[in-house]
Amino acid sequence: MVATTHSVPSATKQSSFNPVPFTESRELGQVDPGRAEDAGEQITPLPASQAGKPSLKDRRPWAHFVAGGLGGMTSATLTSPLDVLKTRLQSTFYQEQLAANRRAKGLPNPSQLPFYRAAWMHIAETGQILASIPRVEGWRALFKGLDANLIGVVPARAINFWAYGNGKKIISSNFFDGQETAMVHLFAAASAGIITGTATNPIWLVKTRLQLDKQNAGPGGMGRQYKNAWDCVVQTLRTEGIRGLYRGLSASYLGVSESTLQWVIYEQAKRSLARREVDLLKSGRTPTVWDKTVQWTGQLTAAGGAKFFAALITYPHEVVRTRLRQAPVDAVGNVKYNGLWSCFVTVFREEGMGALYGGLVPHMLRVVPSAAIMFGVYEGVLRALGESSGV
Repeated sequence: MVATTHSVPSATKQSSFNPVPFTESRELGQVDPGRAEDAGEQITPLPASQAGKPSLKDRRPWAHFVAGGLGGMTSATLTSPLDVLKTRLQSTFYQEQLAANRRAKGLPNPSQLPFYRAAWMHIAETGQILASIPRVEGWRALFKGLDANLIGVVPARAINFWAYGNGKKIISSNFFDGQETAMVHLFAAASAGIITGTATNPIWLVKTRLQLDKQNAGPGGMGRQYKNAWDCVVQTLRTEGIRGLYRGLSASYLGVSESTLQWVIYEQAKRSLARREVDLLKSGRTPTVWDKTVQWTGQLTAAGGAKFFAALITYPHEVVRTRLRQAPVDAVGNVKYNGLWSCFVTVFREEGMGALYGGLVPHMLRVVPSAAIMFGVYEGVLRALGESSGV
């Protein structure tokens, strides 16, 4: 009997495993796998050698706090002169000065002029005030209130970015099956805005009153009502109580609409940029000059553009918030504005619609580059810390 043997293959069939790495972008960093899948890209699981590394969901919550604080500090310092100018143009004191100058020159109220002439008058008056501040008060006046501003901006931005970045993750995982949608952005931004406004309103009130304190000043700064930020807090508590530190809080809550709209627009713009990046990689074509320009400037443009549209739509609340914090009195010594709606109606009736957009030009000149700087620093610090701004 002849024994026969059956040959057994010496090697088993090898499975071809070609993981697709994360695609890199100069502007966006790692392309989010979820966004790539939305754009039709097939994402292969990471190899076993990388399985032990933290996933996008296993991140450090404090990273958003640090990144937001640094972004806010940088942008506030660079744009402080325009912040001072904006606050003064929003106040009743400077509006009365501008009105007196118009009457002396025989000029009509801007509300009686065609739109383009009113806009030009506003731009001209803005330039005149900006030029007069260093000439009359010295260049340091352009940074007046910066200490209180930084004390407010750093925690405010840190809290806002921390609440938004982590709130987005919590809302997405608990209510939207881990998906990052526009509704996730909406709820996370609204929650972050309310938390931030409540925590920092006293700081912004002090900053506003310090910036407007010039109306009580004489030669050499004599006659100012407040010596410093702490003196402003003490006097406010003594004369108005704890509620005095929360004047303008209702308008701050109304301002949540601006920050919410800004976040939603910004996130959708980022999503479009990520999809564009994936499409470019899939096409295999050589990036053009325009492609490279978008790679380098896309996210900054998204941040600035989102702020521009959000601020333009919701700007009147800025004026109302400043007026409420300023707490002006009428001829008999009573507080002029009793609340949010009262302030809206009174300003509109006495000064016209144009007053609700007072300071719009310097505001836009400040907040648009400020947003680009702040979000740019925020995203950059997150990448430096090995974190992602996605869910």
